Formats: sequence, structure tokens, C-alpha cells
Amino acid sequence: MKKIRLYLLLFLPILANAQELNCTVTINTSSLTTGVTADQQVFVDLKTAVSDFMNNRRWTNDIFNQEEKIKCNLVINLMRSNDRFAYESSFQFQVFRPIFGTGLETMVINHFDKNISFSFKNEDRQMIFNENSFQNVLTSTLGFYSLLAVGLDYDTFSKLGGTTYLQRAVNLINLEINTLNVDSDYCKSSRSKYCLSSNILSPQLMVFREGLYAYHRLGLDLMTSDANLGRKNALSLLNTMKQLQGARQNMGIFDSIMDAKNEELVNMFSESSTDEKQKIFGILSGLDPSKTEQYRKLVEN
Repeated sequence: MKKIRLYLLLFLPILANAQELNCTVTINTSSLTTGVTADQQVFVDLKTAVSDFMNNRRWTNDIFNQEEKIKCNLVINLMRSNDRFAYESSFQFQVFRPIFGTGLETMVINHFDKNISFSFKNEDRQMIFNENSFQNVLTSTLGFYSLLAVGLDYDTFSKLGGTTYLQRAVNLINLEINTLNVDSDYCKSSRSKYCLSSNILSPQLMVFREGLYAYHRLGLDLMTSDANLGRKNALSLLNTMKQLQGARQNMGIFDSIMDAKNEELVNMFSESSTDEKQKIFGILSGLDPSKTEQYRKLVEN
């Protein structure tokens, strides 16, 4: 799989690094309401600690050159705090991947988690982390998203290539659930890491993960050389999602994929035949009803 990643790069740098992620971290306090005086230095320290965790930790045995690193964005929106070091927050996590032959990139996933409460007291700032034992919500969440990024990236370059890393991500969340005695109805909101972890490795979704590979490696990566074949292979993912949608509820991964791909899909199928556009519009509006008007552009042109 690594050979494929190397092949897709436009050039190779001279120096190699072990770490896999190139993650931009943002701490957003614009909506923060607090009952205590906010210490701005805490937000600076939080950004530094999270950035160091995401970018300076090794998750695989592969060697990643600087230009190979998996690009991601993590936005931590601090919402409420009645303690100087305890926060209710929402997380937004995005993962990107290069598109062969274009110099462009595609967003693989755009995940929103609207309810994460964590502590950043002095003892938490060491960011102690062990995959085999739960330490705290912040490091557990960051570890989950890091391994999710690696797993999904590998899935897009090799069929089911990210299984090992996704399993490790799920294990982290299971440790958290068991340690904190999280409500058994944790998947009542599809917008949560708990729900995402519960379905990402479901046997039902194996065909969906195979579709992610077809969409990226056999779809997007072929668009410059054979656009018709690329669209055909990309369509296989949408058909798979349509078939799975009725079989299982709370497919959080579907929401996160559609939030990442909606504009890209409109652009990709804009050159399709009229009949195919009608078909694609029906699939997209069914998978992602909230963006129906955006998808309608396909049939209006």
C-alpha cells in the first residue's frame, strides 16, 4: 500500500519522518460561556498539547515522508465551562487525501461530534496515553481520531487496508465506554464518536469500506485519464450506501462522508448524461436530504 502512496505523490522529499499525521489544530472559544474568569493561556496550552499529540505520535511501522503525511484538520469548539479546566465542547475532524494527477486533494471524511466533555487540569496536560488502558476523555478522543485518519487513508489506497488501525480506534472507544459506564444508548446520536466507532467495522459495512477504495483509487484517481470509468466506479459507493441505508439506522459514517463529498459529487457528475444525472440526484437526495437543493444543480443544468 505504501508503494501506491509513493507513486501518487508528485515528488519525494529527501528526509523521512516516522509520524503519519500533518494535523492543523484550532481551538475555537467564540461561543464559550463560562462561570469563571477565563485564562487565555490555558487555550494556548491546550492547542500546543493537542497539536503535539496529533503530529508527534507514531501509529504505524511505515515510514512517511513529509509530503506523504496524512493531512487533517481538528477544530475543538469550547462551548461551556463552570471550571477553569473542564469544558463541554464539540469536535470537528476532517481527513484529506491527494488525487492522482491533479495536484488537488479530496476530503475523505468530515465528522462532527457535538458532545465531548473533557478536563485539561495540570495533571491532564502531560497527555499520558496508553492504547491498552483509558486515561482520560481528551487523549482517548485524540487517539481515536488519529487512528481513524490512518485507517481511512489506508482504506482509500488499498481495499480494506486500514482494518488494523480502525480496530485499534474502536478498541480505544470501547475502553472509554467500559471505564466511564457510558449509557448503553450511546448511538442515539449519529453525530458522536461512539456511534461512529460502533458501525465503522460492522460486517454490514465491509462492502461500504470497499466502496471507499473504489471511489477514491478507481474513481477520483482515474478522472483525469478516463472520466467515464472514474464516475462509474465512484457510483458504486453511492449505490452501496443506498442499499445499506434501509438496512441499518444511525449510520453516522454516512453523514460524515456526505458532509465531506457533497460538492465534489455534484462536480464529478456534472458531465454525466441527463438520465444519469436524474439517477444520481435521486440517490444523493435520498442519502442526504438536507442538501437536496444543492444536489438539484445536477438536473437543472
